Amino acid sequence: MSGNHQTLALLLFSAFVAVTLAITTWVSRNRHGSAEEFYAGGRLFSPMENGFAISGDYMSAASFLGVTGLIALFGYDGLLYVVGFLVAWLVVLFLVAELVRNCGRFTLADVVAARMSERPVRIAAGTSSVTVSVLYLVAQMVGAGSLVALLLGGTSEAARNWTVIGVGALMVIYVSMGGMRATTWIQIVKAVLLMGGAIALTVLVLVRFHGDFNQLLRSAAARSGHGDAFLAPGLRYGGDWTARLDFISLGLALVLGTAGLPHILSRFYTVPTARAARRSVVWAIGLIGSFYLMTFVLGFGAAAIVGPEAVRGSNAAGNTAVPLLALDLGGGADSTGGTVLFAIVAAIAFATILAVVAGITLASSASVAHDLYASLRRRRAKPRSEVAVARTAAVGIGVVAIALGLLARDLNVAFLVGLAFAVAASANLPVLLYSLFWRGFTTRGAVWAVYGGLVPALLLVLLSPVVSGSPESLFPGVNFQYFPLQNPGLVSIPLGFLAGWLGTVTSAEPPDEAKHAETEVRSLTGAGAV
Repeated sequence: MSGNHQTLALLLFSAFVAVTLAITTWVSRNRHGSAEEFYAGGRLFSPMENGFAISGDYMSAASFLGVTGLIALFGYDGLLYVVGFLVAWLVVLFLVAELVRNCGRFTLADVVAARMSERPVRIAAGTSSVTVSVLYLVAQMVGAGSLVALLLGGTSEAARNWTVIGVGALMVIYVSMGGMRATTWIQIVKAVLLMGGAIALTVLVLVRFHGDFNQLLRSAAARSGHGDAFLAPGLRYGGDWTARLDFISLGLALVLGTAGLPHILSRFYTVPTARAARRSVVWAIGLIGSFYLMTFVLGFGAAAIVGPEAVRGSNAAGNTAVPLLALDLGGGADSTGGTVLFAIVAAIAFATILAVVAGITLASSASVAHDLYASLRRRRAKPRSEVAVARTAAVGIGVVAIALGLLARDLNVAFLVGLAFAVAASANLPVLLYSLFWRGFTTRGAVWAVYGGLVPALLLVLLSPVVSGSPESLFPGVNFQYFPLQNPGLVSIPLGFLAGWLGTVTSAEPPDEAKHAETEVRSLTGAGAV
């Protein structure tokens, strides 16, 4: 890109970073250091504020960069991510939001431990939550690297690496200084910016095609090189039975995974009541649904205007389709309009990444401190020492995410998020649903449900084409690929539910009927909720 692009985009990057750091500093001055303040922002947010924050947390680099790139490269099959991401919120709304808010305090483990032996359950749920969070963080790091590589001309590997390190450092600062309150306001600002940018680009694409969506689709199909096959299922997931099973696996992971994502579940604790949690989800569904409708236009617009070859030439996984589309819509590479629009979109994408990594880091550091640290200590940790551990954990998680982000820099971010969803659906969702709805569920069942989903999901990913055995793998030079599917959800999600059932029926421990009754009343009525 030209010097103008670089200068303007970097100025906008810097402005957003300055604003978010100012928010973090302001919040850190006005907090009183309690666990409730750090983990849940004092439970003071309104449903609308929390709805914007949830959508800011959820509409990640995978949505803005990855999904639009997949639509630009694969047409109809790229839309499958959009459908999965959106439909998942119905599961959250009807099965999870209110009940989790009533039963827990800060993390997923709080809900499960309410009627089980605390120590083993918290260790299992905490381990799973940290694993899912780190996988999700890697996707955001990859998105940041792709974006800045494009901005700087795609020639400097060092610039991409330093970007990943910079994003990791910023997320540690946001979380350790500001906690949930700063993170929430950063996500609200980011959601407003992202919606504004998406609306502007959608309008410009539709104006280019005189409001004729059919003409947009026809142009995208003609430019794609695949003709009408671009608008039909099967381009990415229909080649053979393995590809079709991969699609079913991906769909299961996307639809069921959201309800098990730690950083989404933790958002329900930032509002005062269960009713407010439900209304937050309604706000989030409206915002997220509107955004994903716009990604249809942006993805096909990138295919029609930029062309899949140019998108692939800039980034093999398609992560830079939206900035390239903005450049063209503004008037081209050497125009003032193109420079300005490209810089704005790049800055919004960067803001998206920073906001999401802050939310995920907070959720994972909360799991480390509130679940793992508190359980492994002989005596219950004091709230203030727990918060100090959470801040330290944020640093460690940041380092791990940076290292993995550098390793996975050439994979599509939406695809990486699909893996995180698969692990969440395999390990977290079974134990959550069993705890809320199965009267006979026991501690052994809870521990087995978590590990019975988590371990197979991770093993299957390691043995899949994602890691080895093909030119697009993490390690293309070696081959230990024994599992044909790229997404493990089809196998690992049923295994998680099966392990939970098996652990329960083979357990010598009788289920605690009284605790179940207490949990049921609390989850449905809110009586005794924190």
